[in-house]
Amino acid sequence: MILTTEEQTINYGQNLSQSLQGGDILCLHGDLGTGKTTLTKGIAQGLKIKEEITSPTFTLMQLYEIKNSNTKIKNFIHIDTYRLKEEQELIDIGTLDYLGESDTICVIEWPEKIKKLLQNKKVINIFINHDEKGREIEIKK
Repeated sequence: MILTTEEQTINYGQNLSQSLQGGDILCLHGDLGTGKTTLTKGIAQGLKIKEEITSPTFTLMQLYEIKNSNTKIKNFIHIDTYRLKEEQELIDIGTLDYLGESDTICVIEWPEKIKKLLQNKKVINIFINHDEKGREIEIKK
């Protein structure tokens, strides 16, 4: 699928969020500026999260509570490992308390840096490529 605007990317994320289940870990692969955070904003909006979504590049992880009583999903975790030096940093801030939990959906930017933490988890890989035509998104489960 090719998306040509930021709005289309957000809408795609909103639609994608409707198919997600607790325990899902979305691993976003793509270069800087490909739209990983924009897609994450759409997913969060689809989950009825009202807070502004920004990339947690310096804090590594941001937790958002899902207050929609119609779902068993209670947490949305946004992780950005771009500046991560070692996996232990994520362990130290409590990431393992959320990864793969049945009441949580996680989105991870730059997941290749934490392969060991994702072993035996329910991972959905999303590849985003951006060129002059737009953003091409491919999902591999």
